Amino acid sequence: MDTVKRTRPAGGVSTAAGSPAPPGAGHAGPTGSADIAAPAGSADIAAPAGSADVAAAAGSADPEVGLRAVAALRVLTERLEILQVDNARRLGWSWQDIADRLGVTKQTVHRKHGGRSRGQR
Repeated sequence: MDTVKRTRPAGGVSTAAGSPAPPGAGHAGPTGSADIAAPAGSADIAAPAGSADVAAAAGSADPEVGLRAVAALRVLTERLEILQVDNARRLGWSWQDIADRLGVTKQTVHRKHGGRSRGQR
């Protein structure tokens, strides 16, 4: 498994284009988006070897290749969700704001991520 090194820029959480960040949610850049900050202690984010290749392999006609790729993408997605929820909480986003962006209920997000202390685990 390759490790993708991320640096911690000064700033906050990025938002989808045209999607305003909650008040106090980071420093918006000239395009209206904010910087992405990795939580403290998480500068190394493990990504499957050849992430682009893994994404392409998910559509393989060979179930062995496709299912392994789906499993790798699932792991990556979980790690990215944790990273972004921790960013949002550290910047003062409410559980409701996070839940709205993820398309789930506030209770679901809090149950899944509430055990971590303000972006730390």
